[in-house]
Amino acid sequence: MRDLIGLHLSDLGGDGAVSEAERSIIRRVATLTVELERMEVGFAVAGEAQPDQLELYQRTANSLRRLLESVGLGRRPRDITPSLHEYIEGRSHGNEAHR
Repeated sequence: MRDLIGLHLSDLGGDGAVSEAERSIIRRVATLTVELERMEVGFAVAGEAQPDQLELYQRTANSLRRLLESVGLGRRPRDITPSLHEYIEGRSHGNEAHR
């Protein structure tokens, strides 16, 4: 759990960059993550999940998602713009195909 807290704090810019409220949310995030992983192990060992277990898992996962969103979980656009070198290389290969 301490590792998860450290990783999430690092994602937010480090311990000095987060508010006490964000730190509190990160502790809850780590707790829920550990508990979800424990449930997953139980499902794997049993080979299945009972409906009430699956409902608890789903509710916990949704709570985790909401907590993560509150500290900045979001989609990050991936830059697919080629570098100048890749662009030139692609253009030169494209021209060879038209010859």
